[in-house]
Amino acid sequence: MTTTSETDPEAKSEDLPPGTTPYYARMHRYIKRAVLVCLVALVIEGAFTLPFMAVYYGYPTLSLTEICSELLKVRYSDDTLECQVPYPAFGPPEGAEGKDTAQDEWGIQPVPKYHRIGFRELVRIHEEREARQAATEREARPTTPEQP
Repeated sequence: MTTTSETDPEAKSEDLPPGTTPYYARMHRYIKRAVLVCLVALVIEGAFTLPFMAVYYGYPTLSLTEICSELLKVRYSDDTLECQVPYPAFGPPEGAEGKDTAQDEWGIQPVPKYHRIGFRELVRIHEEREARQAATEREARPTTPEQP
């Protein structure tokens, strides 16, 4: 009579994934669990990054396109830059368009010259920029006397 016991190495090796020896089976199981936990953590982190950053930069007040445009304007010190929405499918990468208005110190380790943007500071920057543009438009508009 032939019976297989639980200590039989051939019976255990049949339950293992291909390429796993019985000696390393427990280590592979722990590695698989750790990788799964890390992947789930990355997915959760990625799912919450954009909403939290959008609120940090001023989302309810500014739209995502306005936030993108304000970040470009601050980064490159150019008030004429705007985000392209939708971005061309086969267009160049955003930074490869030859923007030379940034006031950074270039070298082996570049040093940006723009200030770190604080909590909802883009809203203040956006409102100041709109106020400046409105003032320049009022100055540029010729004043005509009102007719009775």
